[in-house]
Amino acid sequence: AAANAALAPKRPGEKRVVFFGDSITDNWSKAGYGGFFPGRPYVNRGIGGQTTSQMLLRFRPDVIALQPDVVVVLAGTNDIAGNAGAVSLEVVEQNLATMAELAKLHGIRVVLASLLPVSDDKRDTAGRAVLRTKDRPPATLRALNAWMSDHARRNGHVYLDYFTAAA
Repeated sequence: AAANAALAPKRPGEKRVVFFGDSITDNWSKAGYGGFFPGRPYVNRGIGGQTTSQMLLRFRPDVIALQPDVVVVLAGTNDIAGNAGAVSLEVVEQNLATMAELAKLHGIRVVLASLLPVSDDKRDTAGRAVLRTKDRPPATLRALNAWMSDHARRNGHVYLDYFTAAA
């Protein structure tokens, strides 16, 4: 809410983009992770750890109220990991579809970004392998990405395939 209140009103002719997601999005504007898009009318509305259900609750204030021309939605990995408890892919799909429908209803173009691949190559502080593929099975990530790609195609949205590029 504070970040939205501090945001300058959209200027005439400005093409505003809201990046909406979880920690992957949240970190994009932090200098330690690259500080992407300085000086651009791009608004970062990522919150670490959030699921699509939580994001759906803040879609109006953090996207629609900001009057962007485009919203880039990168979400679902925390649902798959069970951050807020077990949830079916169908619920995640419904949440993403609802966000896209709300955006379209308000004249906002939609970009559905694929989930990123995970690997088990990281180690914790004790040197033990961090098994990301256990929490986020690659087959489940691919299934949600396939749904997003199809949903985007059928509804005139853009599908941004980070998965293939990153894998």
